[in-house]
Amino acid sequence: MKTKIVSLIAILAISFATTAQIDRSIQPKPGPAPKVQLGKVDKFTLPNGLQVIMVENHKLPRVSASLTIENMPINEGNKTGLSNMMGSLLGRGTTNISKDDFNEKVDYLGANVNFYSSGASARSLKKYFPEVLSLMADGVKNSQFTQEEFDKEVKVTLDGLKSSEKSVTAIARRVESALIYGKDHPFGEFTTKTTVGNITLTDIQNNFNTYYKPNNAYLVIVGDITPSVTKKMVTKLFGDWKKGNVPSIAFTKPKNVNTTEINFIDMPNAVQSEIVIANNIDLKLGDKDYYAVTLANNILGGGGTARLFMNLREDKGYTYGSYSSVRQNKHAATFRATASVRNMVTDSSVVEIQKEINKIRYKKASSEELKNAKAKYVGSFVMEVQKPATAARYALNIARYNLPANFYENYLKNINAVTLDDVQKAAIKYFKANKARIIITGKGIDVLKNLEKGDYKINYFDKNGDPTTKPAMSLPIPSGVSTSTVIDNYYKAIGGKDKIATVKTLKLSSDATVQGMKLNLVQKTAAPNKSLTLVSMMGNTMQKIVFDGTKGYQEARGQRKELSGESLDEVKNTSAPFSDEAYRNGKLDRIEPIDGKNAYVIKSGKSEIFYDMKTGFKLKEVKTVKGPQGEMKVPVLYSDYKEVNGIKFPHKMIQTMGPMKMEFITKEVKINEGVSDADFK
Repeated sequence: MKTKIVSLIAILAISFATTAQIDRSIQPKPGPAPKVQLGKVDKFTLPNGLQVIMVENHKLPRVSASLTIENMPINEGNKTGLSNMMGSLLGRGTTNISKDDFNEKVDYLGANVNFYSSGASARSLKKYFPEVLSLMADGVKNSQFTQEEFDKEVKVTLDGLKSSEKSVTAIARRVESALIYGKDHPFGEFTTKTTVGNITLTDIQNNFNTYYKPNNAYLVIVGDITPSVTKKMVTKLFGDWKKGNVPSIAFTKPKNVNTTEINFIDMPNAVQSEIVIANNIDLKLGDKDYYAVTLANNILGGGGTARLFMNLREDKGYTYGSYSSVRQNKHAATFRATASVRNMVTDSSVVEIQKEINKIRYKKASSEELKNAKAKYVGSFVMEVQKPATAARYALNIARYNLPANFYENYLKNINAVTLDDVQKAAIKYFKANKARIIITGKGIDVLKNLEKGDYKINYFDKNGDPTTKPAMSLPIPSGVSTSTVIDNYYKAIGGKDKIATVKTLKLSSDATVQGMKLNLVQKTAAPNKSLTLVSMMGNTMQKIVFDGTKGYQEARGQRKELSGESLDEVKNTSAPFSDEAYRNGKLDRIEPIDGKNAYVIKSGKSEIFYDMKTGFKLKEVKTVKGPQGEMKVPVLYSDYKEVNGIKFPHKMIQTMGPMKMEFITKEVKINEGVSDADFK
C-alpha cells in the first residue's frame, strides 16, 4: 500500500511540474479551421425535372423526406392568401384515398405527413417509410379539393385574421413587410378579409395545377436508407408527376428611403412598442460579402453577448432582448435590428439602436470581438455539420443557389479569412442607418410626444400599411364632466350608490392558469380601508399583502416585510370595499380610445383608470411599478360584468406583466360575509 501511495505522489508531482511549465499568461495560438466533412450525398434527376438528394445514415432506424418547390414569388393581388390556402387544403383526400382514411393510416403508422404551398414533408420509422412516402406522393400528385373543405378553410382563415387584429406583434410584422418591400411586391402582400372573400374553389384548383410542379422541385431524403433502393422507390412514386410551364411574374425591386424616417403605426392597446429598424439589401448565399456581413451582424446583434443586447438589456434595462439579423434571399434580402420595449423608453431605444448601428459602421470592431464572433460561429457550424440533415440541407443549398461543389468544405476557411476591414466595409454597405425605415408599432398617446423631439421625420400608417394622419392624442373632455361624475356614473352602472353603501365587506375569489398550473387569487376588503390580497398555487402561498387600516405587511417566498413609505401611504389612501371612491381626488386627464370604445382616464397616484364613456363600466387600470429593469406599466383589463346581489362585478380580469399574461376568472363573490377582523391581522 505504501508503495502505491508513493507512486501516486510521484505521478502527482510530475503532473504539477508539467503544469508549472505552461505559461498561462500567453494565449494559445488558434489552430487551423476544422476540416468540414459532409456526409456522402447521392443525387439524381427524374425526367420530369424533380431533383432528388439522398443522405444515408444508419444511426437510427428513421427516415425523413422533404419536398421543396422553388417557384419565383408571385403577386396574388386581390386574392392574396390563395397559395397559403391551397397549401392548407393539400392532402385532405386524394383520388385514391379519403381524408379520414389518409389521416387514420398516417396515425396508425406513427408517422408525420404535412403539406404546404411550397412543398411537403414526411417522416417515420424505416420499416414504414415506403408506405409513408407513398402517401406523401399521392397527396402531392393527386390532392382533391372539395367545397366542404374549402369552406372550412375559409372560416379558419377568417377566424385567424380576426384574432390577430388586436395583436400588436402581428400588425407590426404585417405592416413592416408592406413598407419594406412595397404592397405591390409578393413579399409585401398580406391576407385580408376582402382578399379571402375573392378566392374561389376554382382558384385553388388552378393554383395547384399551375404552380405545384416537379420541374422546379427538390426532394431530399435523409436517414436509414439504401440509395439504390430509395432511387427505385422515388422513381416509381414520383416519376409520373407531370411537369409544366410555371409562369414567372416580374415585380419591382424594393427600394430604400432616401433619408431615414420613422414609420409609426398606432395601436391604442399596445403596452409596449415593437421597434424594427430595417433596410433592403442585395445579398444571397455565396456572395463575396456574405461571410463578412454575417460576422458583422453577429457582433452587432447576433445574441446575448452582442452589442445591441448588452446595451439595451444589460446596460439600459429597456427590453428583454434586442437583436439584429441579415436575411439573405435571391429576390429580396433585408437587414433588421429589433426590440420590444416599454412605452416610456421607446424614443431612447431608437437612439441606442441607431447608435450601435452607426458605431459598427464608422468605427472598426475590436480584434477580440471578431475573434469571439468567429469562434462562436465556427463552433455552432461544426456542431451542426455533424447532423445528417445538415448534409442534405447544404446539398440542397448548393443546388438552389448554383454554388460550387466545395462551397461548404471551404466555408470555415472563408469565415476565418474575414478581417476587421472586411467587417467595417460590410457594415457600411449593408447596415443603412442613414437610409433605413424605423418602424414603430405602439401606443401613440404614450410615445409620440418624445419621438417628435428626435431628428427623424414621422410618417403615419394604418394597420394595412396605408398612409394616414397622426392619431388624435386625446379627445376634448365635455363641459361639466369631472372625476366625481365619472365615478358616479360607474356606481350607477354597477348598481347604484345606495346599493353600494350597504356593502361593508367583500370577498372575491378568482382562478387563473399559469404554465399549466392553477393560480388562486383571494381579495378581502372591509370598510373603510382594510384589505387582504392572497395569491396561492397548489395550496402554497406565493404572495400575501395585509393592511389593517393603520399598518400592514407583505409576504413572498416565506419572507415578511412591513409596509412603509409610498407602499404604506398607497394602501392608507385606498378606499374599501370599492377603491374607486379614492379616485375622486385624482385628475380627469383625457379621453382615450380603448378597443374601439372611448374611455375617460383618471390619473390617481401612479395609476391610470379607464371608464367606458358609454356604459360607465371600469375597463382597465394601468399601474406604474418598479421592476428589475426600471419602471414598467402593468395593465389590468376588466370585463364580463355579472350581477351578484344587485351589484355588477367584473368576472374576468386579465393582467399583463412583460411577456406574462394571466387571465383570472371570478369563481365566488361574497358580500358582507366571509370576512372577519382576523383576516387583517
